[in-house]
Amino acid sequence: MRLATSMPANRGRYRGRVIDPRLLREHPDRVRAGQAKRGLSTDVVDQALAADESRRSAIVELERLRAEQKQLGKQIASEKGEGKQALLDRAKTLAGEVKKAEATQTEAEETYRDLLMAIPNVAAEEAPAGGEDDFVVLEEVGTPREFDFEPRDHVELGRILGAIDVDRGAKVSGARFYYLTGVGAELELALVNLAMDPARAAGFTPMIPPALVKPRAMDGTGFLGQAAEDVYRIEGEDR
Repeated sequence: MRLATSMPANRGRYRGRVIDPRLLREHPDRVRAGQAKRGLSTDVVDQALAADESRRSAIVELERLRAEQKQLGKQIASEKGEGKQALLDRAKTLAGEVKKAEATQTEAEETYRDLLMAIPNVAAEEAPAGGEDDFVVLEEVGTPREFDFEPRDHVELGRILGAIDVDRGAKVSGARFYYLTGVGAELELALVNLAMDPARAAGFTPMIPPALVKPRAMDGTGFLGQAAEDVYRIEGEDR
């Protein structure tokens, strides 16, 4: 058996949690290196850094305007005469500025969030660069077996054993789908139980989550963003 590793090449989409904003802000070169190892562009790192700066500037401006608005409210309460009218005029103008600043801040937050979601988990420093031809052999265990006959693949063996039904799977769901039948279904359940026993012993609690979830839940577990197009949806429902 050969154990090998390499980062995946730039193909498809990556699933993972949103990276730590502090990591991006404090160690951008590490994030750039991780992108390069995956064969991805590093431009998104610079874009995210710029968006973070814009977002924080928008927050500061909004807080400044709100502070002025609060102070102005106190002045209006104690002012009389023509001075009060001038303060009321300023308050009206300021309300528009606050509303505009709120929209700017919201847009900046969304832009920043979208860019963060576009950055996959940072590759480990010891991981080699991506690509099918760039794998590194870590260890070879045993000697490859030599057969005196032409070996069958798992699909053919599954058909012979009555464990896999590809034809019916294709009729029901399309290409690359299959039924597990008989010993095939029993084998999958046995493997689940094989994994559950040590998990329970280690203190984990088995659970079966809901089949449909809100976007916020998937967003928090890293299944939206760069993977959004691969997610199944119910039309007309936010699930």
